[in-house]
Amino acid sequence: MMKWITSWLLCCQLAYARPAAPAFTERIQPAVWAITMVMLHDVVNPPAASRYYAYCTAGAYAIVAAHNPGMPAAGSFIRSWPAFTVSAGKDAYDYQVAAVYCILETGRLMLPSGYMLEEQEEKLLQAFRKEKIPAAVISRSVAVAKEVAAQVVAWSKTDNYNKLSARLRYTPMKGEAYWYPTPPAYMEAVEPHWQTIRPMVIDSCNEFLPLPPVPFSKDSGSAFYMLSREVYDVTSRLSQEELLIASFWDCNPFAVSSAGHMMVGFKKITPGGHWMNIAGIAAQTAGLDFDQAVLLHMLTAVTEMDAFISCWDEKYRSNRIRPETYINRYIDIKWQPLLQTPPFPEYTSGHSVVSTATAAVLTYLLGERFAFTDNSEVMFEIPARSFDSFMQAAEEAAISRLYGGIHYRDAIENGQQQGMQIAEKIISKIKAVGVKPVSQNLTGL
Repeated sequence: MMKWITSWLLCCQLAYARPAAPAFTERIQPAVWAITMVMLHDVVNPPAASRYYAYCTAGAYAIVAAHNPGMPAAGSFIRSWPAFTVSAGKDAYDYQVAAVYCILETGRLMLPSGYMLEEQEEKLLQAFRKEKIPAAVISRSVAVAKEVAAQVVAWSKTDNYNKLSARLRYTPMKGEAYWYPTPPAYMEAVEPHWQTIRPMVIDSCNEFLPLPPVPFSKDSGSAFYMLSREVYDVTSRLSQEELLIASFWDCNPFAVSSAGHMMVGFKKITPGGHWMNIAGIAAQTAGLDFDQAVLLHMLTAVTEMDAFISCWDEKYRSNRIRPETYINRYIDIKWQPLLQTPPFPEYTSGHSVVSTATAAVLTYLLGERFAFTDNSEVMFEIPARSFDSFMQAAEEAAISRLYGGIHYRDAIENGQQQGMQIAEKIISKIKAVGVKPVSQNLTGL
């Protein structure tokens, strides 16, 4: 009798008037953005940022998939996915409350300054209370979120990330053809061993090797000299639109500006952070329901993580010299790129690989002609830009590296091809387990 009464009480608590779907859906992007802001504070580098996004959205997807029989288990397409367990029964908590809270809680546990997310967690709880969600339901949902987040963190500790600090300090290769730290800060190489991180979907870091880079040469008649000369010539006659494009897609988490003996650092979101925000914009533009929005964010993050692993594997294999170093040595000693040269080898272009891979997965989910306005850089006083498709945005992100003076054309174009191959692998795996384009469930797109 007591057991029946307890079950009846639980059903009554969960039978509250749930807010309209958009109210919950619109909480996902702010939660992810809160993660982004903490990473901005911590100056998390681009590959590491993609890893945090992947794990922070993974737990949310695990909670959603457990409640939605139409969502395939992530273990069917993510190779290392563990068996998450939840002690509470499905009828004892609100899975949407738990999923959103799990994004923040995972970030709180994983990020160096994760404690900064505690304020966001409290604000989220206050919002749930205002929506008249029963206190007991909120409490049990938070408990589930914390339970799953703890399991996500335990899973993350098996991907080799914790072993990176024990590796030998990276020393730049000797030779004229190879990357060397660039001014003004001459920063050390970023994540030279990132290829050892376990991928999410692709089989290995070197599954999609790009075409070989154009061979290094100092000969003024060589193909490599022509690549360098193109960077030099293009950057000397940029239009206002090209200048804006370069700035919009800069995505350098820590640029250093020097004036005399003083250096000032400027923080921005990473390429992954930019595309995670695009995913949030797309989810709201399309009017996705909560479950679809979580799926969209998780697949965006997982794609980014694998793209960075693949790209960084090539970067430290080819170890190619940056345009700034080559042009200063062999063309014009006073030349400077529009954007600050990132502290890692040149080939392939990370933004080209990641943007193409992510845009292709988003295109599969939302369609080829999905128009949206990207305001990700407004906080940095860069105007929003509108696009007719995700691939159009990715094309612009890729060519921005030439305008910025930090990549050669072959690194951009071969990087785009590399990114497309990664996306095709991910799309084929999610299609095989029944992840259909969410655009099939929408109208007016």
